[in-house]
Amino acid sequence: MYYGYPYMYGGYGGYGSFTGLQVLAMVLLIVAMILAFYAQSKVNSTFKKYSKIPNKRGYTGAEVARQLLGNAGIFNVNVERISGNLTDHYDPKNKVLRLSDAVYSSNSVAALGVAAHETGHAIQDNVGYAPLKLRTSMFPAVSFSSKLAMPIIILGLLLGAFSGVYEIAIFGAILYAVVVFFQIVTLPVEFNASARALKNLKTYGYLDSDELPGAKKMLTAAALTYVAAAASAVATLLRFVAIILGNSNRRR
Repeated sequence: MYYGYPYMYGGYGGYGSFTGLQVLAMVLLIVAMILAFYAQSKVNSTFKKYSKIPNKRGYTGAEVARQLLGNAGIFNVNVERISGNLTDHYDPKNKVLRLSDAVYSSNSVAALGVAAHETGHAIQDNVGYAPLKLRTSMFPAVSFSSKLAMPIIILGLLLGAFSGVYEIAIFGAILYAVVVFFQIVTLPVEFNASARALKNLKTYGYLDSDELPGAKKMLTAAALTYVAAAASAVATLLRFVAIILGNSNRRR
């Protein structure tokens, strides 16, 4: 999330003066970085713990995904294996649910939680869940904005330092705001998929009552990573805005 870059240009006009917005942005960014570190560590440790505990019925992640899709009346989504660690995802464009090696053929409690979560996204797609539709429609714009926002902001700040005109930097901040909005929209999508996962695992009896807490801990830890990403994006945007406004005001 571009950690570090916002500070690089915070000193135009002097390092000694910080506005309330700059202080708020810095505090939020520090909190977000700590949260991101904690969330990633929690995901890894929780997955490692519950990946060693097999579910009592012996289901694999791929089996649960296919059965849950069938239970939801979804027969046009393929379940495939993908390499990597925790690279699991649902591809709404190609109607493919991809499960990582540690999930696809594993019968662990963690694997079933992850598989059910990704299946939750496929179910969202099938029922027309509005936040998912919005996130999917935004993806091309976000891909464009995420690549260009930072270079444009930096260029705009450099040019503004000499000319006093910060419209280019403002445009870059607007592009980055699209990325921020995408991160925020992602939160209900992920929370809802986890809620569907836990409900389905319980309703269809894939996990017993003493196994469900493990899956819930896994999904809760994963959700924290999205919260951290959203918080970091908001803080970074505030930092950009504070720098642009601060530098612009000093030129007046």
